[in-house]
Amino acid sequence: MRTVVDVAAYILDEYGPMTTMKLQKLAFYSQAHRLATHNSPLFQEDFQAWVNGPVAPELYREHRGMFLIRPGDLSGAIKGRAPLGQAVKEEIDSVCSRLAKLTGNQLSAMTHREAPWLDARKGYGPSDYCDRVISKSSILSYYSAHPAWEAV
Repeated sequence: MRTVVDVAAYILDEYGPMTTMKLQKLAFYSQAHRLATHNSPLFQEDFQAWVNGPVAPELYREHRGMFLIRPGDLSGAIKGRAPLGQAVKEEIDSVCSRLAKLTGNQLSAMTHREAPWLDARKGYGPSDYCDRVISKSSILSYYSAHPAWEAV
């Protein structure tokens, strides 16, 4: 089964070096797109409602301490797993081809206006630590009606 790290490695290979914030958000929106269009996840890992937007802890562990990340920097990608298929790559590209032109801060600001992140952070202040999971059902429900990748 593919992982969030596999998807992130593909994004880096196709779109080049980027901030870790931007990579996290592109992975999040790729997951949102898959859930909204196929009612099934791109990968099983969850995102949490961190201060700067959705973060997948498994991906964070791969880039912890980095600001900028480059292709090849993710050591946990695809080892012993089947590579991403062409259809999956096209799904990721349908999101990233539109959103990759934005900065990590712009993508973070987008997530801050959207219900999945907002709902998961209910009861937390703007700078409070929060590791509450953004449920796949909330992602599916919101992005089925509000596809962020089409608004850009």
